[in-house]
Amino acid sequence: MSKFKKIKPSTSITNRAAQLIMVLLLVLSISTTAQISFTAGELKLSINELGSVTEITNTLMGNNVLAKDTAAPLMILVSNNIRYLPTAMLYNKAQHTIRLTYKASGVTIDIKVQEKPGHLVMEIIKAVPAEKIDAVVWGPYPTIINKTVGEVIGVVRDGSISVGIQVLNIKTLGGNYPNSEGSTDQRGIAAVGKPWGSVLQAYAINRNRTRRVDAWGGQFKNMPVAAMKGESVAGSKIAFFTCDEPKTLDRLEQIELAENLPHPTINGIWFKKSSLFGRSYIISSFNENNVDEMIGYTKRAGLISLYHEGPFKSWGHFILDSTQFPNGKAGLKQCVDKAHAAGLMMGMHTLTNFINTNDPYITPIPDDRLSITGAAALIKDIDAAAKEIEVASPEYFNQQQNNSLHTIKIGKELIRYKTVSATTPYIITDCQRGAFGTSAAMHKAGDIAGKLFDHPYEVFFPDIDMQRETAKNIASLMNETGVDHLDFDGIEGGLASGQGDYGTELFAKDVYDNVHHDFICGTSRSLTYFWHMCSYYNWGEPWYGGFNESMQQYRIDNQGLFDRNYMPHMLGWYLLSDNTTMAEMEWMLARSAGYGAGFAMVIKPASIKKNPLAPELLDAIREWETARNGGAFSKEQQERLKDPKNEFHLEKIADDKWNLTQFAVSPVFVREKFIRQPGEPTYTTWNYQQQWKEQALQFRLTVKGKEGSVSNIKMQLDNYAEIKIPVQLSAGETAVCDGTTSLKIYDTKGKLKATQQLPGLPPVLTNGSHSVVIDCTFGGEEPPTLAMQFKGKMVTETCSIGKL
Repeated sequence: MSKFKKIKPSTSITNRAAQLIMVLLLVLSISTTAQISFTAGELKLSINELGSVTEITNTLMGNNVLAKDTAAPLMILVSNNIRYLPTAMLYNKAQHTIRLTYKASGVTIDIKVQEKPGHLVMEIIKAVPAEKIDAVVWGPYPTIINKTVGEVIGVVRDGSISVGIQVLNIKTLGGNYPNSEGSTDQRGIAAVGKPWGSVLQAYAINRNRTRRVDAWGGQFKNMPVAAMKGESVAGSKIAFFTCDEPKTLDRLEQIELAENLPHPTINGIWFKKSSLFGRSYIISSFNENNVDEMIGYTKRAGLISLYHEGPFKSWGHFILDSTQFPNGKAGLKQCVDKAHAAGLMMGMHTLTNFINTNDPYITPIPDDRLSITGAAALIKDIDAAAKEIEVASPEYFNQQQNNSLHTIKIGKELIRYKTVSATTPYIITDCQRGAFGTSAAMHKAGDIAGKLFDHPYEVFFPDIDMQRETAKNIASLMNETGVDHLDFDGIEGGLASGQGDYGTELFAKDVYDNVHHDFICGTSRSLTYFWHMCSYYNWGEPWYGGFNESMQQYRIDNQGLFDRNYMPHMLGWYLLSDNTTMAEMEWMLARSAGYGAGFAMVIKPASIKKNPLAPELLDAIREWETARNGGAFSKEQQERLKDPKNEFHLEKIADDKWNLTQFAVSPVFVREKFIRQPGEPTYTTWNYQQQWKEQALQFRLTVKGKEGSVSNIKMQLDNYAEIKIPVQLSAGETAVCDGTTSLKIYDTKGKLKATQQLPGLPPVLTNGSHSVVIDCTFGGEEPPTLAMQFKGKMVTETCSIGKL
């Protein structure tokens, strides 16, 4: 018998080995560093082992739109102001997570992936160590598409398909982390066109730590910004999608609903598909006594809303002006109820989080949550009468360029000052104690003097926490009164929190989340997340001249932005003054019809009462708007309506049917001052080719130049008909004849200055060639020139709703 006994394998050892093998096999089955692909609807997106996107394909079309030879990281890390590309990617199939490693920084980021029926969702679920993370950038994702680049919404289109990303929460911003503040003055940077295509991009900032930023686009340097608890990059979330281009808006709506994004409706219909999309409205300064009159004007003009231009005594608490609303909120509610009974909406205007100096947030006891650009400690005690204050540093107090109110806050006292010394000791001088109705008090060495964040509109701002309260103040007033129209004008005030565009978008979201009824809203800034809440962008102010001179090219240039980003066409604000003419009004209404664009008509109660054409002007607005909103104009007509050189008149001939008359203008003829030999005639001769059929002469004379004047203007047509212009025109002024004896004189701002009568009716000219002999007297050391254009009726055609 052998000395050695055969030993059987231990059961426990066998089990352990088997378990290890099973774990190893499981790990190998659920985790991989090889390229992975995800599908969602028509999208196929692939990522390689280095964490770079290698494919963005529309599977129906079969084309990969990812641009070649351009870096396409799934996510860039920003750490200590350095940008890092991922160095490795590990995919956990069981948990549907991607782990990106940034070796040089020591950071890892875990991303949850969800394949949904129409879009692919990615969300950061873990990013460590958090203290090493400044920000993260989704992308940028380069594509070969640049036909239509939706810079606000982050969608690009090539005529066949759309490809895009959507930010899915407020902490995720459209763009490529433009600066430490996280803001941009550009209309949008979620998508950016490139010579070879475009990039799609979004980012999130780690706000869960104290930071210093150059706030409001760099105007306020080194501003300390407190940490926002829990607001790290974890939770940042986007969606990828692609679809047929005509279905893009439908897909965006599906994503909104699936991801619980803001989805504003009117009568149960998504606003971006509502019949109110792109409709015009009135801005006015009504009160409890004349609201019925203004509602009547709004109804007659066929517009959708009566919007109050300034109902508040102060912003912040949004206290109503008692001279306009003596019954306070109850009075405003009564006005709203009347508007609703008339089938209208009613709005109110404010500058979002701007706080007036007479608001309870300021006086008599200033709120401790007012935003400060920075602070310094007092070096010495001061009593309540001290006019000089010594501080540890001049920083923030020495900023003069963006220092409108020169105000510091110490405890519960506001103090205005002149300046601060440049060298030690740093003395704040000429202090006005107890400013804005606060109480002067003594303060101890070591107390903190904070420089208040202000603005040329003579307002202060809240920090981010107080801002959220002011947003709720607006929402509360809307809930109490039923106001259902609001512009987020001045929404850039959210930058005063130091939180960049996040602060501005958060203000709008807080209002949206707290209003309990449907409402429409506009904005002064186009931001990616806010797109989901926003009803329209309506840029262009009416204060700079007549209808065809007030920022008109700017208004027209905006229309492309609206097309690219699925927003309604809007032309901005126009002012109906006491001397607005029908020609001016129809000039604007023709552009509105051409671009399919709405507008805001500013109508002051006093001005409309003084304008003798008021009823006709309101009727013209109604007819043009009815035709525009009903689709009465053909595509060919709209192209002609867009052209600012063309003028039109619309006349109703039956319900939903109109005659559209087009006028044309000649080239500009110019007469200059020149020296003649003694006895030589001083006149200028023009050869004028009339395009239109026989009709009375219409013309426009404009004096162009920096100074001087033109007088004794005399015209002779075809060597027989003479017209004398009985006025002297200064540089910049214009005279217009509409074929009658009435001659209207407009000033340099395009406003009607006077009306003169010609000695007789202008001659009737036939189609064809004509000679014009013109003479005048030039005055001034630097004589101007005289420019002339002729105008005539070209064609009348019928248009109707339901025709096309």
